[in-house]
Amino acid sequence: MKRIILIAAMAVASVAASAQDFKFAYVDFTELVQLMPEADSARVQTEAASMEAQETYQAMVEEYQAKGQQFQQKQASWTPAIRESKAAELQQIEYRIQEFQQAIQQDLQQLQNTLQAPIYEKAQNVVNELAKAKGMAVVFEKNSLLYIDPAQGTDLTPEARKALNIPEGRTLETLQQELQAKAQAAQAAQAQ
Repeated sequence: MKRIILIAAMAVASVAASAQDFKFAYVDFTELVQLMPEADSARVQTEAASMEAQETYQAMVEEYQAKGQQFQQKQASWTPAIRESKAAELQQIEYRIQEFQQAIQQDLQQLQNTLQAPIYEKAQNVVNELAKAKGMAVVFEKNSLLYIDPAQGTDLTPEARKALNIPEGRTLETLQQELQAKAQAAQAAQAQ
């Protein structure tokens, strides 16, 4: 019995000693990924593809509306065969619009994933390198923790920002403001 207690005490002492050497860090990974210059480029490419898709969709809808209006105005003067043919044509256009919407949503999501994969990988590699260099055992995502005592851990975010060439002063808030200003400018341009 004394032997079991002695072994247990040694195990507890060993765990306590290794816990004192245990170092952890945290990082705001979301901030890093969204503020990287590569993320700006990916956003531009995704927005351009989205605009092209919107223009194509709008042209399809306008074609459908024009043919629908023509159908409404002239159907009384058409023969049954022409009326059936025009109605079938409208259904085909409507079906193409629905297919296009589904396909383009998948394509845009795939494009976004393809563009973001190297961004996430680069950020992850920088965090891994910093953690290894500082002898960290674990790095946590800052936004998924309920509590962080800054005195007990290390915030790798500032160093990671520098390594990823994120300009000083650029924050998620300033990014949001940039994106809102860009969206407002695009709306104003469309209104003219």
